[in-house]
Formats: sequence, C-alpha cells, structure tokens
Amino acid sequence: MAKLGSTLISIRGLVKSYGDFTVLHGIELDIAEGEVVCVIGPSGSGKSTLIRCINHLEAFSPGSTITVDGVQVRPGPTLAKVRSEVGMVFQSFNLFPHMTVLRNIMLAPMRVRKTSAVEAERKARELLARVGISEQAEKYPGQLSGGQQQRVAIARALAMEPKVLLFDEPTSALDPEMVGEVLDVMRKLAGTGVTMVVVTHEMGFARQVADRVIFMDGGRLVEAGTPEQIFDNPKEDRTRGFLRAVLNH
Repeated sequence: MAKLGSTLISIRGLVKSYGDFTVLHGIELDIAEGEVVCVIGPSGSGKSTLIRCINHLEAFSPGSTITVDGVQVRPGPTLAKVRSEVGMVFQSFNLFPHMTVLRNIMLAPMRVRKTSAVEAERKARELLARVGISEQAEKYPGQLSGGQQQRVAIARALAMEPKVLLFDEPTSALDPEMVGEVLDVMRKLAGTGVTMVVVTHEMGFARQVADRVIFMDGGRLVEAGTPEQIFDNPKEDRTRGFLRAVLNH
C-alpha cells in the first residue's frame, strides 16, 4: 500500500437531486494524497455523479461542501483552479476528432497553463510513450482503436499534471479485448503515487490496485475498507449480495 499524505479531497454532506429525485444522500468522504480509491456498486447507485461533483461537472445542493487541496468547489473564479488540478477520464473518450493525438494532448497545457508549444509537444510525446502508443502521435482519434483512444485520453488528463485523476468507468465502452491494455496503464499509474478515484466494474482491478474500496448503493456510501475487508469480509448484507452477484459465488 502506498504511503498516504494529508487529505486532498474532503466531501461533507454531499446531496445531489434532480427535481424530487435524490441521487446522493449526504455523502461524507475524505481522500488522502496518493490514495487510490475504487468506487463500486450497481448501476444507478450514484457513483459517477459522486466523482462528477468533485470538479463541479454536476452542481450539488446548497449546504454540501467539497474541497480539493484546500480550495472549495463552487461556481466562480476558483472553479478554474480546481479543474486545473483535477484530471478526468470519461467512458467516452471525448477527444477532438479534427485534431491529431498529439494536438489533443498539447491543447490544455498551452491554453490553460500557457505552456510553450515546444514544451507541450515534448511532454505530450513523453506521455504517449508512458501509455504505450508513441507511434500514434500523428494519427487522428478516428484512426485508433477504443483502447488506444482511452490511453490518449489518460495521457491528455496527465498533461495538466493534476493533483488527482478521476476515472468514470474508463473501460465500460471498450470491447473486452481492449480492457486489459487500459487497466495496465492505470495499474502503472497507481504505482506512481498519483491520487486516483476510479468508478469501475472491474473487481479484479479494484482488489489489486485500490488502497480503499467504497461500495455505494441507492446514493449512499454503504461500506468502505481495504480490498481485503470489502471483498473477503464485507460487513453489510447489501455489499455481500452485490459481490455475490458480480463475482458469481
């Protein structure tokens, strides 16, 4: 297990509603610097909404507070600062189809961090090597497989040198044979000490890589613990039922 630092993300009383329907019911959660947290649970349990609230892709109810590295997440001038520290990798790769792979990765550092084109390109090529697709730099996203596109998306998130990386079911849109290549990149990342919050259906990955596993159901944080605690000795009946269903035993 990685040596963890001080609290990087603090979530207090997080409520998110759509009209009369409440998606998140008062979530309380702290995530430490360097921690890898995997969030598991059935579809519709609020997992993706939870991580989308962290960088305010979803607005949340008044009275809820989220802070990232001491900065409160709220609309206004500080939100750009939070988002520059938080990298996000989505289910659908969200790459710009009219730009080469290289330009996709260079764009945000040049626009947001005012990095020079020369430095942005150097960093982009370094990151493409890190995710194992150096040779794809001059291609367009549409020329790549889904697994390759997702690796570009990870490199693009890393280009901003974020304090935390959020992954929203990064393998769920991939063909089964491409899942492994993306999980391999994420495993290597987890070993570098970067803070990661991963919403995933990949139980083997969660067991192997997470410092902590969180089980959500019905918009509530039902149980949290080490992978051993959650997978081998869950306390809650609902956790046991879910794992029995997904692990087929």
